[in-house]
Amino acid sequence: MPNWLRQYLGIALGSLVTAVGLNMFLIPNKVAAGGVSGLATVLHYVLGFPVGVTMLALNIPLFLLSVKVLGTRFGINTLYGAAILSVAIDGTAPFTPVLTQDLLLNSLYGGVLSGIGMGLVFRFRGTTAGTDLAAAIINKMTGISVGQALLMVDFFVILSAGIAFKSAELSLYALISLFVTTQLIDLIQEGPSSSKAFMIVTAVPDQVAQAILAELERGVTFLQGRGAYTGQMRETLLCVVSTSEVTMLKELIYNLDKRAFVIVADVHEVLGEGFSRTK
Repeated sequence: MPNWLRQYLGIALGSLVTAVGLNMFLIPNKVAAGGVSGLATVLHYVLGFPVGVTMLALNIPLFLLSVKVLGTRFGINTLYGAAILSVAIDGTAPFTPVLTQDLLLNSLYGGVLSGIGMGLVFRFRGTTAGTDLAAAIINKMTGISVGQALLMVDFFVILSAGIAFKSAELSLYALISLFVTTQLIDLIQEGPSSSKAFMIVTAVPDQVAQAILAELERGVTFLQGRGAYTGQMRETLLCVVSTSEVTMLKELIYNLDKRAFVIVADVHEVLGEGFSRTK
């Protein structure tokens, strides 16, 4: 199967799992766990708009603004992911049963399915636009870290839901679901850390470094090393990326050098260019 086909099928599968989680557990019980889906859930109950169509309508201006502010690096995968998720939500809604009325169970299982689905989307190098784009725009315009910006946007959505539904309890359950979703996304992306550090030993260090700079727009540091067994000097690459870029970097490395030796380590805090700013 061609890589591009596998990639789009993976994004579609992740979007379908996310849609089932939303329709089965979250949307019917008014649990608006942040994001564009949460805002669309609020608008669905207040104005009667379909959730999927509303998500697509909210994502289009966000995408256009992100292209203007951040450039065109998001590409067709973002549009595809956003569109397929919107279609999946409205398409599966009439056929998806509501298994329980218990808000805690809905929050937990809805968060699990949403996290697994979004994790698959990220793993196959996709995105569904939404508040991650809004957070990236805020980061670019204000310097606030992406994580902090995402927390601000999601908190605003959850607060809006609590006001619209006149229920602080629903907002508290939404926070539980949001937490579970983020943890599952990290787990699918190979660990709960916020970033990953790559140590790369390769026979083509210059090619790998240039590919990382060009395709991921991440910095790379050359470290001088010497093999204890061979005694040969060899340059080792150090690169730190976000969890959503892990799969992409692995593919990039092994496309250039299938015999590369790679160590991936958890990184819980990164200060500097492209990550959190020093105070």
